[in-house]
Amino acid sequence: MMQRVRVSSQQAPVHKLGDSQMTLSPKFRLAALRSSLFDSSVEAELELRGEPLIPGLPDDIAHNCLLRLPVESHTSCKSVSRRWYQLLGSKEVFFSRRKEFGFHDPWLFVFAFHKCTGKIEWQVFDMKKFTWHSIPAMPCKEKVCPHGFRCVSMPQEGALYVCGGVVSDVDCPLNVVLKYEVQRNRWTVMRKMITARSFFASGVVGGMIYVAGGNSTDLFELNSAEVMDPRKGIWRPIASMGTNMASYDAAGLNGKLLVTEGWFWPFYVVPRGQIYDPKTDTWKSMAAGLREGWTGTSAVVYDHLFVVSEHERIKLKVYYTNTDCWEAVAGAPLPEQICKPFSVNCCESRIYVVGRNLHVAVGHISRTKQAITPENQWNFSVQWQVVDAPAAFSNLVPTSAQYAIMHE
Repeated sequence: MMQRVRVSSQQAPVHKLGDSQMTLSPKFRLAALRSSLFDSSVEAELELRGEPLIPGLPDDIAHNCLLRLPVESHTSCKSVSRRWYQLLGSKEVFFSRRKEFGFHDPWLFVFAFHKCTGKIEWQVFDMKKFTWHSIPAMPCKEKVCPHGFRCVSMPQEGALYVCGGVVSDVDCPLNVVLKYEVQRNRWTVMRKMITARSFFASGVVGGMIYVAGGNSTDLFELNSAEVMDPRKGIWRPIASMGTNMASYDAAGLNGKLLVTEGWFWPFYVVPRGQIYDPKTDTWKSMAAGLREGWTGTSAVVYDHLFVVSEHERIKLKVYYTNTDCWEAVAGAPLPEQICKPFSVNCCESRIYVVGRNLHVAVGHISRTKQAITPENQWNFSVQWQVVDAPAAFSNLVPTSAQYAIMHE
């Protein structure tokens, strides 16, 4: 069964929340320009003078109401009063107050590019309200290949990381690392990776960010890998993969990093796959069933690897480790409105698939126990719900979708 949701064409336009795009340089810094309107003393003075946030309501209840406003409505709402401007005019203030009140709404950060101009941008999908807004442009070089970057997120910390990439006009891989913080609504340039790379594997395992393989500066495939502790921001090398390869997809599962190069037309060569164990700092070859059946983009739900297949009528399937086999998930195939190329991620028991034009399919995963099988494994089923994107996104193509919580 599929439920369809349409975003009203009368909704407020998508607004940018930050600075215009900047050219990356080693001395890049984002200016922290603050208006006196955001001074905490102003807020205290207004409270002492008895100016209410919402007439007739205590301030704590009024705050509870205003902190639920969708981000795209802030531009129009902040003009209501000076106190509203104080709360809604600064995203850092707004997110800090949300954290104080215990809000933790999930957002899906979609990295996309315009199919005609190639211009890259980030759009953010509110996974509860089904609304969209944008964030400040990512500081980067002008001519870059959108597919060469790799993106990961630390959901509970409200942080997004963009690594590597490639300058498209000279095929030169990058070693840059950018961090976006939801609470501060800004990008920061982090310490560079040890090796410049593009089209590589990336993932988060045990709170650490891993990158492996990819294309090097001389266009050869790499076998090197490295890891960064987000708390320290320093990269260090780990064991090499043992094989040189670029990566189509990767996933963190059961404390390990799974890397596949994926299937490519005309499908003559079986794809390679490697698994990294951080506890032993070793790689091993992926089981045959796992690598041969990994035919799409993955997400991990209920500690199982799911793949939205790109070659089999776009069905959702799940991998069973104990039998090294894939099985189709019961339910309808991916809705026809979700066109390739698409990006996939998950939150709790839901899989989010963002297709061309940024239409979103939400797959609600349910499970039941197979008592009759010796392995006593789970049966899974999916119900799809489609959220149509605003018409303004009709030329956007997604390359990554990352989940983060907005309270941090």
